[in-house]
Amino acid sequence: MAKPWATLGVDLHLEPTGAGGLRRGLTDALRDAVRSGRLAAGTRLPSSRSLAADLGIARNTVAEAYADLVAEGWLTARQGSGTRVAELAAAPPAGRGTAPGHPAPARPTYSLLPGAPDLAAFPRTEWLKAARRALTAAPYQALGYGDPCGRPELRAALAGYLARVRGVRADPETVLITSGFAHALRIVGTVLAARGVRTVAVESYGLDVYWNLLQQAGLATSVLPYGELGTDTRTLGDQGAVLLTPAHQFPMGTPLHPERRATVIDWARRTGGLILEDDYDGEFRYDRQPVGALQGLDPDRVIYFGTASKSLAPGLRLGWMVLPPALVEEAASAKGRIDTVGALDQLTLAEFITSGAYDRHVRSSRLRYRRRRDALAASVSARAPEVTVTGIAAGLHALLRLPAGMEQSVVQAAAWQGLALHGLSLHRHPQAVAEPLDALVVGYATPPDSAWAGALDALCRVLP
Repeated sequence: MAKPWATLGVDLHLEPTGAGGLRRGLTDALRDAVRSGRLAAGTRLPSSRSLAADLGIARNTVAEAYADLVAEGWLTARQGSGTRVAELAAAPPAGRGTAPGHPAPARPTYSLLPGAPDLAAFPRTEWLKAARRALTAAPYQALGYGDPCGRPELRAALAGYLARVRGVRADPETVLITSGFAHALRIVGTVLAARGVRTVAVESYGLDVYWNLLQQAGLATSVLPYGELGTDTRTLGDQGAVLLTPAHQFPMGTPLHPERRATVIDWARRTGGLILEDDYDGEFRYDRQPVGALQGLDPDRVIYFGTASKSLAPGLRLGWMVLPPALVEEAASAKGRIDTVGALDQLTLAEFITSGAYDRHVRSSRLRYRRRRDALAASVSARAPEVTVTGIAAGLHALLRLPAGMEQSVVQAAAWQGLALHGLSLHRHPQAVAEPLDALVVGYATPPDSAWAGALDALCRVLP
């Protein structure tokens, strides 16, 4: 049976048609994409090597599928020009017509949405080796329901890694494993509500899904202003907790100023409040020394959150918290009586860290993302001089500041060009009081290597 292809390396959704093996499935899916107009005439396809790597299949299979479609006239192949979609008139799919003069935008060809790494670069071989070693060494008891705090092997590995790399003061007994940041925030929300906390302060810019999770736990949110020194923690008052991204504010891309860091620690000690530190991309620093975790300043007042979503892949559903000792029992109880995160994945990540494979992967990713960041900054400077690129000393996204009033038109133009983009306004809290800023939040880590050049070119075409 044909394999259900998910992408074409250029973020084009494909559906298999019929049976007949890998070659037939890919050929049929490509033909359907061209026939339906989802692959526009003139579109340059990834090389057979790149597409094969993205899809995890043999290069010959892709080359043969391309050759079949060239012979049928759907594609063209010329020396030095690569493989392109032939100049064919594509009729719209039956039953999907739109009103005259209002054509519907196609499914995005490229994505520069923030929040994800290059999934095609996941270290499959090294991860598989770690999984085999971990499973071979695991006691049979590891396959039981497990401690709600998580596997001790992973808790110990994380305590050592976070202390070495992020300056976190952690003991394995204070580490709790979760299935990602959202899961961890639900747990903490339950704990805060049970302790009588009524309000959590949040930043002016962030992700509404997290603000909503706090509200679902029965907690109100108040908004801290954002300025030149980052989030203004001087305005904290009687809130019971504050949620921050201090090492690399999302999405503005700035670190919390040292004075503001000291202010929020002083507030927590003085009022008994808790600081929820989301260290979502702490490993990725390019032009400056790493900004250490806020948790290192006061482990009794800071709950530290981290995940493998940016460093490896969000689909692993692996996250962690480093808790103040006084909160461990309450958080474990809120999580449940048994571990809800797969034991084998926990054991594999523990082995991946302790073997040094995690460090090697992060270093390799850092170099690749830095090259992309440099290419983004250079291209925007050359092709759109009125746009300012900021927040690029760290992380996996950049903030592109636009001329006033341009954000919505640029995002709309990108959609019609087949490019998925987020405007900054999407991440602005409804209660934020600062003057709105027109900008784009560009996730330059998201595309696979085979789609990066096309995504960058598409971005520059829609910039003012």
